[in-house]
Amino acid sequence: MTSKNLAKVLANAALSKKAYDITILDLRKLTTMTDYFVVCSVDSDTQARAVADEIKNESLEKGETSVRKEGYSEGRWILLDYMDVVVHVFHKEMREFYNLEKLWGDAKIEYVSDEPASKEKIARTRLKIDVVKESKKKTTRKKTAK
Repeated sequence: MTSKNLAKVLANAALSKKAYDITILDLRKLTTMTDYFVVCSVDSDTQARAVADEIKNESLEKGETSVRKEGYSEGRWILLDYMDVVVHVFHKEMREFYNLEKLWGDAKIEYVSDEPASKEKIARTRLKIDVVKESKKKTTRKKTAK
């Protein structure tokens, strides 16, 4: 499996356990230590461990094993190292503090989200825009009618 495919598989495993703000950082042109970071946020130590467990289980199903796991007992920042892909499961506050996306600001970023929710959000946004446009048209018509 390519490192990019592994990163996507691991990101989707995190998504399946309700991790959020999932990003894949492409580090291939920036460093030799790894190809990708998968970074995600959770709200509790228990959820962090559940996400890490799901990632581990999914990777084993694909024939991949992590070479190192850090932070599992604390659950505030769990790191799973697959050599070419490193997964970071953060509590929201820890993620904001360490801000890996800013630290690796030159990396290409891919956002991972639940597709139906994204389409729904886009539809709601379009609806709001259409309502605002229609409202402006009515206001303009009223002004020109006076």
